[in-house]
Amino acid sequence: MQESNETPLFRVVANHEDQYSVWLADLPVPAGWRDAGKIGDREACLRHINEVWTDMRPASLRVLDLQT
Repeated sequence: MQESNETPLFRVVANHEDQYSVWLADLPVPAGWRDAGKIGDREACLRHINEVWTDMRPASLRVLDLQT
């Protein structure tokens, strides 16, 4: 765990539906989620999510749109 006077580091995580979230970097990635490759302060992680998560629909719904 980091010292209380340090800014905590977060990591961006994603689930099987390509939905994103932030998670404390010093905790294990929760079950059902994977590391999405970005670690930084909370604001940097949220900016990254804003850049990469351009379609808020779950991946399963996006695939259905491609099939029609």
